[in-house]
Amino acid sequence: MKFSIITATLDSERFLEETVRSVLSQDYPDFEYILVDGGSSDGTVEIIKDYAAIDGRLRWISEPDRGIADAMNKGIRMAKGEVVAHIHSDDFYAANGVFSDVAAAFAAHPDALWLTGGVYEVDEEGAILREIKVRRYGYRKLIRCNFILHPATFVKSEGFRRAGLFDERRRYAMDYDLWLRLGTLSVPVTIDKPLASFRLHGGSLSTVETEKAFDEALDIRRELMKGEQLRFFLHYLYYLLKRGRNARAGLRP
Repeated sequence: MKFSIITATLDSERFLEETVRSVLSQDYPDFEYILVDGGSSDGTVEIIKDYAAIDGRLRWISEPDRGIADAMNKGIRMAKGEVVAHIHSDDFYAANGVFSDVAAAFAAHPDALWLTGGVYEVDEEGAILREIKVRRYGYRKLIRCNFILHPATFVKSEGFRRAGLFDERRRYAMDYDLWLRLGTLSVPVTIDKPLASFRLHGGSLSTVETEKAFDEALDIRRELMKGEQLRFFLHYLYYLLKRGRNARAGLRP
């Protein structure tokens, strides 16, 4: 089972090396690493070139793109593996045996199209702040809330063929849109351990623009429930209550 790991980059020099090392140090032998750069103006491309020169498993391109969904889709189109995963340029895998654990789980569930696990939230220096455990899966629950953790999620290439790629109209919740499509095809395998570390820092899009991400996720649900006005109205009430509760508690949506 070959893995294709994809990282989209744009002016990512601050954290990129930790991301790259976490991929290239995996103990699972059969993988390729694809970096899709959007035309960085800092030292990102130099970092990529340095690692590509010493490890033939790393392939890369650098050219303008139309946003992160476009960049991730470019990587998927380049991928040759049976299993595809995206690790962002400020995140990193939680241990050197992550790919081995994922391969074993897929081998035990050969009909599954995707797999997900837990994550650590870490600070800018990589110190663990808390563990977010993998949630018990249910499609109706997924419609109410995006509880799938993108850095800890692996999708078979067959899953992308059947569900489609990331929606390039989306800027924030393109992963949630994909999970909803995959969920109509297959229940994900779950691994009850952290597979990746998600870094919280001031420059992270998911940290800076959480309100816009929340609104885009609501729009995705609106499209999913098209023609079901009552169902969406009840969901919208739930959305308002949850958003208000999180705001009062100082939590992210």
